[in-house]
Amino acid sequence: MSDSLERIASFQVDHTKLLPGLYLSRVDGDTVTFDLRFKKPNTGDLLSNSELHSVEHLIATLLRNAPEKDAVIYFGPMGCQTGFYFLFDGRKLSNKDAVQLLQRVFRTAGEFTGEMPGKSAVECGNYINLDVETGRKACAWYAGLIADWDAGKLGYE
Repeated sequence: MSDSLERIASFQVDHTKLLPGLYLSRVDGDTVTFDLRFKKPNTGDLLSNSELHSVEHLIATLLRNAPEKDAVIYFGPMGCQTGFYFLFDGRKLSNKDAVQLLQRVFRTAGEFTGEMPGKSAVECGNYINLDVETGRKACAWYAGLIADWDAGKLGYE
Protein backbone atom coordinates (compact mmCIF):
# COMPACT_ATOMS: atom_id res chain seq x y z
CA MET A 1 0.00 0.00 0.00
CA SER A 2 1.26 3.42 -0.85
CA ASP A 3 2.51 5.50 2.07
CA SER A 4 0.40 8.42 0.77
CA LEU A 5 -2.92 6.58 1.15
CA GLU A 6 -4.71 6.75 4.48
CA ARG A 7 -6.01 3.40 5.73
CA ILE A 8 -9.79 3.63 5.86
CA ALA A 9 -11.62 3.04 9.14
CA SER A 10 -13.23 -0.28 8.21
CA PHE A 11 -9.81 -1.76 7.40
CA GLN A 12 -8.64 -0.93 10.93
CA VAL A 13 -11.10 -3.39 12.50
CA ASP A 14 -9.69 -6.86 13.17
CA HIS A 15 -12.00 -8.90 10.99
CA THR A 16 -10.59 -12.17 12.32
CA LYS A 17 -12.18 -11.38 15.71
CA LEU A 18 -15.32 -9.50 14.66
CA LEU A 19 -18.53 -11.24 15.68
CA PRO A 20 -22.01 -10.71 14.28
CA GLY A 21 -23.63 -7.69 15.88
CA LEU A 22 -24.32 -3.98 15.56
CA TYR A 23 -21.43 -1.53 15.67
CA LEU A 24 -20.73 2.17 15.34
CA SER A 25 -18.41 2.24 12.35
CA ARG A 26 -17.74 5.96 12.01
CA VAL A 27 -19.03 9.50 12.42
CA ASP A 28 -18.42 12.00 9.62
CA GLY A 29 -19.82 15.34 10.69
CA ASP A 30 -23.56 14.74 11.05
CA THR A 31 -23.48 11.41 9.19
CA VAL A 32 -23.31 8.32 11.41
CA THR A 33 -22.49 4.90 9.97
CA PHE A 34 -23.51 1.69 11.69
CA ASP A 35 -21.96 -1.65 10.75
CA LEU A 36 -24.60 -4.40 10.84
CA ARG A 37 -22.42 -7.49 10.86
CA PHE A 38 -24.21 -10.72 10.00
CA LYS A 39 -21.35 -13.12 9.38
CA LYS A 40 -17.82 -13.52 10.65
CA PRO A 41 -15.36 -12.80 7.85
CA ASN A 42 -12.46 -15.07 6.93
CA THR A 43 -14.55 -18.19 7.53
CA GLY A 44 -16.11 -18.52 4.10
CA ASP A 45 -19.42 -18.00 5.90
CA LEU A 46 -20.83 -15.18 3.77
CA LEU A 47 -24.36 -14.08 3.06
CA SER A 48 -25.63 -15.59 -0.17
CA ASN A 49 -26.49 -13.19 -2.99
CA SER A 50 -30.17 -13.90 -2.38
CA GLU A 51 -29.89 -13.24 1.38
CA LEU A 52 -27.95 -10.03 0.84
CA HIS A 53 -30.30 -8.71 -1.80
CA SER A 54 -33.53 -9.79 -0.08
CA VAL A 55 -32.55 -8.26 3.28
CA GLU A 56 -31.55 -5.07 1.48
CA HIS A 57 -34.96 -4.73 -0.20
CA LEU A 58 -36.93 -5.46 2.97
CA ILE A 59 -34.93 -3.26 5.36
CA ALA A 60 -34.38 -0.35 2.96
CA THR A 61 -38.12 -0.28 2.27
CA LEU A 62 -39.06 -0.43 5.96
CA LEU A 63 -36.50 2.24 6.93
CA ARG A 64 -37.74 4.58 4.23
CA ASN A 65 -41.32 4.09 5.41
CA ALA A 66 -40.58 4.50 9.12
CA PRO A 67 -41.59 7.65 11.02
CA GLU A 68 -37.82 8.36 11.27
CA LYS A 69 -37.36 8.19 7.47
CA ASP A 70 -36.08 11.77 7.24
CA ALA A 71 -33.00 10.71 9.23
CA VAL A 72 -32.22 7.76 6.93
CA ILE A 73 -29.42 8.43 4.46
CA TYR A 74 -28.56 4.94 3.19
CA PHE A 75 -28.91 1.23 3.88
CA GLY A 76 -27.01 -1.26 1.76
CA PRO A 77 -24.78 -4.32 1.66
CA MET A 78 -21.06 -4.50 2.31
CA GLY A 79 -18.96 -5.55 -0.62
CA CYS A 80 -17.44 -8.33 1.51
CA GLN A 81 -20.92 -9.89 1.87
CA THR A 82 -20.74 -10.08 5.67
CA GLY A 83 -23.35 -7.45 6.50
CA PHE A 84 -24.75 -4.01 5.81
CA TYR A 85 -24.09 -0.33 6.41
CA PHE A 86 -26.76 1.97 7.77
CA LEU A 87 -26.07 5.69 7.45
CA PHE A 88 -28.22 8.26 9.19
CA ASP A 89 -28.29 11.93 10.13
CA GLY A 90 -27.06 12.18 13.71
CA ARG A 91 -28.85 15.52 14.13
CA LYS A 92 -32.19 13.83 13.58
CA LEU A 93 -31.58 10.49 15.28
CA SER A 94 -29.46 9.58 18.29
CA ASN A 95 -27.47 6.35 18.39
CA LYS A 96 -29.95 5.01 20.95
CA ASP A 97 -32.90 5.85 18.70
CA ALA A 98 -31.11 4.37 15.66
CA VAL A 99 -30.58 1.08 17.52
CA GLN A 100 -34.26 1.02 18.46
CA LEU A 101 -35.26 1.80 14.86
CA LEU A 102 -33.15 -1.10 13.56
CA GLN A 103 -34.54 -3.45 16.20
CA ARG A 104 -38.06 -2.51 15.15
CA VAL A 105 -37.56 -2.78 11.37
CA PHE A 106 -35.67 -6.09 11.59
CA ARG A 107 -38.40 -7.51 13.85
CA THR A 108 -41.03 -6.30 11.35
CA ALA A 109 -39.07 -7.73 8.40
CA GLY A 110 -38.75 -11.05 10.25
CA GLU A 111 -42.55 -11.25 10.30
CA PHE A 112 -43.08 -9.73 6.84
CA THR A 113 -45.94 -11.10 4.77
CA GLY A 114 -46.76 -10.16 1.25
CA GLU A 115 -44.75 -9.70 -1.90
CA MET A 116 -41.12 -8.66 -1.88
CA PRO A 117 -40.85 -4.89 -2.33
CA GLY A 118 -39.27 -3.95 -5.64
CA LYS A 119 -39.37 -7.43 -7.17
CA SER A 120 -39.85 -6.61 -10.83
CA ALA A 121 -37.69 -5.93 -13.84
CA VAL A 122 -38.89 -2.32 -13.82
CA GLU A 123 -37.93 -1.73 -10.16
CA CYS A 124 -34.71 -3.75 -9.82
CA GLY A 125 -31.89 -4.68 -12.14
CA ASN A 126 -31.47 -8.12 -10.50
CA TYR A 127 -34.96 -8.91 -9.25
CA ILE A 128 -34.64 -12.63 -10.07
CA ASN A 129 -32.66 -13.50 -6.92
CA LEU A 130 -35.08 -11.77 -4.53
CA ASP A 131 -36.95 -14.11 -2.20
CA VAL A 132 -39.20 -12.90 0.60
CA GLU A 133 -38.81 -16.10 2.68
CA THR A 134 -35.01 -15.93 2.46
CA GLY A 135 -35.07 -12.28 3.51
CA ARG A 136 -37.58 -12.88 6.28
CA LYS A 137 -35.47 -15.68 7.81
CA ALA A 138 -32.26 -13.65 7.73
CA CYS A 139 -34.04 -10.62 9.24
CA ALA A 140 -35.67 -12.71 11.99
CA TRP A 141 -32.28 -14.16 12.91
CA TYR A 142 -30.68 -10.71 13.06
CA ALA A 143 -33.63 -9.26 14.99
CA GLY A 144 -33.03 -11.90 17.65
CA LEU A 145 -29.31 -11.14 17.70
CA ILE A 146 -29.80 -7.40 18.32
CA ALA A 147 -32.97 -7.61 20.44
CA ASP A 148 -31.12 -6.66 23.63
CA TRP A 149 -28.55 -4.38 21.97
CA ASP A 150 -28.20 -0.82 23.20
CA ALA A 151 -26.03 2.18 22.37
CA GLY A 152 -23.50 1.05 24.98
CA LYS A 153 -22.74 -2.09 22.97
CA LEU A 154 -21.93 -0.31 19.69
CA GLY A 155 -18.13 -0.35 20.09
CA TYR A 156 -15.94 -2.80 18.23
CA GLU A 157 -14.30 -5.23 20.62
